[in-house]
Amino acid sequence: MNYVLSPTGSPLLLFGGVVLVSSAIVVDALAFKRRGTTASTQGSRGIWLSIACGLLMGSFFPLVTRAAAGPAGLGPYAVATVFSCGVLLCAIPANFYLMRRPITADSPTSMGQYFAGGIREHLSGIMGGAIWGLGAICSFVAAHASIVGPAISYAMGQGATMVSAAWGVFVWREFADAPVGARRLLAPMFILFILGLTAVAIAPLVAKA
Repeated sequence: MNYVLSPTGSPLLLFGGVVLVSSAIVVDALAFKRRGTTASTQGSRGIWLSIACGLLMGSFFPLVTRAAAGPAGLGPYAVATVFSCGVLLCAIPANFYLMRRPITADSPTSMGQYFAGGIREHLSGIMGGAIWGLGAICSFVAAHASIVGPAISYAMGQGATMVSAAWGVFVWREFADAPVGARRLLAPMFILFILGLTAVAIAPLVAKA
């Protein structure tokens, strides 16, 4: 949808890179499934929720593209301001609902329990939101640049998936005790991620040449 609204960059590299990144995510899911934990055998609900949330997440950027189009379009920082207000208005009722009705098997959380959390926990959440917000602003600025465009800018943002996978593998050591069949999928996963993101990154350069 982003490419249709603003066709920038080599479509072969752009869509090829998206296919590679999507393949990496599939391999990642297979590796987690072969890990053989209780969480992986009961993860179908999480997969369907991820698909639904992915569709919603992917649908907002074309609206950002439309908001910035034309001579009266908003600039990237104005878009970020309006977008942040929308996130705030959505997050408060959504978070309150999910606290009362958790998706996981955790018990409900009251507002009293929320505010009873330590400063470190709350600052970690604020810092995470600030980092995500800074990344979103950078994405909006890149989408506004004529050489990059919204399709490539949003596709590059999917590098966050590789970062989360690397964090799980190398920091949290999620596959330290996994079977050999699961660990063998990790290298192909990272190779597909790197190849896909590289293809997306050079798509505007190839088109320009």
